[in-house]
Amino acid sequence: MTNTSLFGDKKEFSIVLGSGSPRRQELLKQMGIPFTINLKSIDETYPNHLKGSEIARYIAQEKASPYLNNLSAKELLITADTVVWHNHKHLAKAENKKEAIEMLESLSSSWHEVITAVCFTSTKAQELLHEVTKVKFKKLSKEEITYYVEQFKPFDKAGAYGIQEWIGLIGIEEIQGSYSNVVGLPTQRVYNYLYALLTRE
Repeated sequence: MTNTSLFGDKKEFSIVLGSGSPRRQELLKQMGIPFTINLKSIDETYPNHLKGSEIARYIAQEKASPYLNNLSAKELLITADTVVWHNHKHLAKAENKKEAIEMLESLSSSWHEVITAVCFTSTKAQELLHEVTKVKFKKLSKEEITYYVEQFKPFDKAGAYGIQEWIGLIGIEEIQGSYSNVVGLPTQRVYNYLYALLTRE
């Protein structure tokens, strides 16, 4: 297996990933998209009136703000944010074990939406896209929830779970939409955007 890709010989721009998420980094690698990582922190608070995809899009765009004056003409910045939206409520990252358990108890036996927004920023333009995936958990027992939180410590994940981890393997009954979107990046949408950009006349 070679390391070449459809993007390997394209020199029009270099991709900068403004994300510390190992899941997003791995997904880009699996797509054969070369990139460098440049991390800058922001305040991820958002206006209270925003809901669902509006939150994800707002934060993804805000994450690009610290880079705006430092991008070169040949750099394309990718920033992203994932939101778990359930019962008209944003389930962000859990701050502790108790909060993580409460989140998973609320998700048990019900559908929720996972929304990932991706912001593409260059010196010429900024574009946003988002993807919505519907996910249903089975009825999770107290023992299953506690085991997962104690063993996997999902405090860096929206909704206090990672679909690629144990809880996803044993607890997810049904998915409507993109699986990779739940992991943290709607890969097909990202690939299509980048490919169109590279082949644009």
